[in-house]
Amino acid sequence: MSNFSSASTCRQRVRELLPTVYLGRYETGQKNSITDVAGVLVSTQSIHESPRYPDAPAKSINTGVTTILPRKDWFNKGCFAGIFRFNGSGEMTGSHWIEESGILHSPIAITGSFGVGNAYNGIYEHGIREHSDEIGKVGWFLLPVVAETFDGFLHDVSKFAVTSEHVVRGIDEASSDPVPEGNTGGGTGMLCHWFKGGTGSSSRLVPADQGKTYTIGALVQANYGAMRDFKIAGAPIGRLIWEEQQRLAEENPSDPKFMAQSSMLFKVKEEKDKQDGSIIIILATDAPLHPTQLQRLAKRATVGLARVGGWASNSSGDIFLAFSTANEINVQEYTATTKKVDPWMPKARSVDMIDDQTINALFEASADAVEEAILNAVFMAESMEGNGNRIDALDLDKVKDLMSKYL
Repeated sequence: MSNFSSASTCRQRVRELLPTVYLGRYETGQKNSITDVAGVLVSTQSIHESPRYPDAPAKSINTGVTTILPRKDWFNKGCFAGIFRFNGSGEMTGSHWIEESGILHSPIAITGSFGVGNAYNGIYEHGIREHSDEIGKVGWFLLPVVAETFDGFLHDVSKFAVTSEHVVRGIDEASSDPVPEGNTGGGTGMLCHWFKGGTGSSSRLVPADQGKTYTIGALVQANYGAMRDFKIAGAPIGRLIWEEQQRLAEENPSDPKFMAQSSMLFKVKEEKDKQDGSIIIILATDAPLHPTQLQRLAKRATVGLARVGGWASNSSGDIFLAFSTANEINVQEYTATTKKVDPWMPKARSVDMIDDQTINALFEASADAVEEAILNAVFMAESMEGNGNRIDALDLDKVKDLMSKYL
């Protein structure tokens, strides 16, 4: 069996490797990242060792956390938001309140399944550090938003390596830099279509009325899917690679190198056929959308996922959140210590919104950005050994050769 990882081509994003590939008709933002949406900040932390487990075997810890701030002042200024659950075998804490109120006023932490509890505490710890009173008490309301995918194939999940301190640091260090991709942040130990997966991002610019331009950015944590379903711009690249492995197995099954690789590949197939992974998708925009429109936007992430080959198996947690930075929603005006409004006196507020009849381009651009973000996650990921297993990265040289027949 040929090695999936590329030795001669360094890891590249999909547009760098395939400059003529068609990924939609809208231009990308300058960074082609979710941080093209003004005010959105992101940090990624990959974790490969922990002082809590000094005797952990080498390469057994491969996890991390991605932290997204919808805006710098996420505590006082909420964003309208909407959620879509494509398949619910996963977790996104705080989702009930977003569905109830349509407001996001928390960082978004994305990590491995066994890191959710500590990530949740980390958001609270940061809030207490920054917003407690003079004697350290709090009287405000906050429901942290933490999402997960399972990284147990490459990471020993019995090691709770993600700590609350990681999230506190992530909030402190979040920046507008392009999001690092591949084996980074919460995506450190993830698989995608049986290749190494992880974190990916992309953005689109949408021309609008009165000379305006709106930005849509996507960030994904990709940990789902079968090789046979993997597609690039419609080309069945995963199926072609899988069929080649089957042919090589029939032609020379006794080759020691082939046997070692095929043994691991078929182990991945067996594990993933029994229980597929998940994908978390976050969409950010500066277009003035209200919560119902953002829920509709989140649904369009499904289109981008399907283009790459995802279809939401029974065991997959496919949960998508969209938020808009356009309207600032005051969210801490009535607390135990701050009573700027009377909760029994209805008060009107004005917000901007997009006319539903003119929303099509935002839907289309969202699907395009998600498709590219997933491809970037796979293209940028590197082969990894961990927890007694190995996952190879997608062979980019092979991709160029196969795609030359389709582009």
